[in-house]
Amino acid sequence: MVLIIFIIYIIGIPAGGLSNNITFLVISRVIQGIGISMFPIAFGIIRDQLPREKLAVGVGVFSSMFAAGSVVGLAVGGIIINNFGWHATFLSIVPVAIILWVVINRFIRDNKAVSETTISLGHPPGTKSSWKQSNATTKSASSIDLKGAVTLAVTIVSFLLAITYVGNSTNLNSSSTKTTVVSLGLLSVGSLTLFVMIEKKALSPLIELSLIAHKVLLPANIVIVIFGMTMFMVYQTIPILVRSPQPLGFGGDAVSTAMVQLPFMIVNLVFAPSSGFIVSKIGNLKPTVAGTLIMTIGFFSLFMFHSTEITVAINLAIVAAGISLIQVGAFSITMEYTPLKFSGVSLGMSVVLFLIGSSIGPAMAGLYMQTHQELAKGVTTGSFPSPISYNLIFLTAALISAISITLVIFLRRRITHSESTLKLEMEASSMKQRRDEVV
Repeated sequence: MVLIIFIIYIIGIPAGGLSNNITFLVISRVIQGIGISMFPIAFGIIRDQLPREKLAVGVGVFSSMFAAGSVVGLAVGGIIINNFGWHATFLSIVPVAIILWVVINRFIRDNKAVSETTISLGHPPGTKSSWKQSNATTKSASSIDLKGAVTLAVTIVSFLLAITYVGNSTNLNSSSTKTTVVSLGLLSVGSLTLFVMIEKKALSPLIELSLIAHKVLLPANIVIVIFGMTMFMVYQTIPILVRSPQPLGFGGDAVSTAMVQLPFMIVNLVFAPSSGFIVSKIGNLKPTVAGTLIMTIGFFSLFMFHSTEITVAINLAIVAAGISLIQVGAFSITMEYTPLKFSGVSLGMSVVLFLIGSSIGPAMAGLYMQTHQELAKGVTTGSFPSPISYNLIFLTAALISAISITLVIFLRRRITHSESTLKLEMEASSMKQRRDEVV
């Protein structure tokens, strides 16, 4: 599946480079978006290929490459744009993608020996009766939940369109604006309701509701959504702040933007694999708690100190340290507390939720920047986001990330209770076994 999806992605990349209008560019991005679905499959490969004691390290390396690659793309992309134009940013990726496809095809193999009897990652702590088994296990793997996919897509798109429409509207009090926003909001709520109804009846649901409602996986996945939302809310804002003319911004170029985000990249490259080793040694809960605290501190610091490029770079490095711990810890929790037979579904669900958060974050940032505009002195090409828009973005990111602290504390209690329940069950089972032996 990775190889097939990768081919689709490779087709979408040059299509973007050859785009000559916005419609064709959006279509090419849709094709590339299909390729993004390789990520949950890649997580599943990590779980299949690595033993449990090395799982956190593998997730750490994977996560660091994901985050650092995004920042490297900004750095290299800025140089390419300045020298060769934006079309070249797409075309330059094609040979790299082809080489990577060949490497995967040559060296990665399915682990046929993996089974639920050889990997000790079966039921999460707690009684087996507490885990709602899915009818999907009796359904053919070839079944695809198209209805669920369509309704989920409508839910997300209509929600994002409502936010975007509010941000782009010049008169929020007009009847047409209110009608459009309300209609999109109702469409989003209605399609979400329909999605839940479809998933409850589907034999092979797109998102297993028993997984998403699980007492450990639910808060862990919400933390993942918050991590994606806040990261990309700020991630998409920094280039605009750097490149906007003074005094509304720093008056820099694409290369300056890359240099401001360079500490973020370096910390991710160094810290995320280290986070994997930390998780493998002390467990996945403590690093997740520490990560939420560090990330929240970084965002609050960014809110208070973002008047210079150096302060922004330092605060982004702090945020990167927290994010590195969160992404390794939270994804490790989802993998550990998901039965092996549902690992692909659970990981795919977590990545989908991360992508939903990473879509909502930039839309919220765009709303703030579009509704708070000012004219720059000496610039006649239009208005730019005002300083208050950046304050609102960074403050919102800080407040949302603070919610993750509460969630992790709640998650800690859930895991502790589950482990205590498992210990009591094991002791009861052992006593019963000894009693039966005596009889």
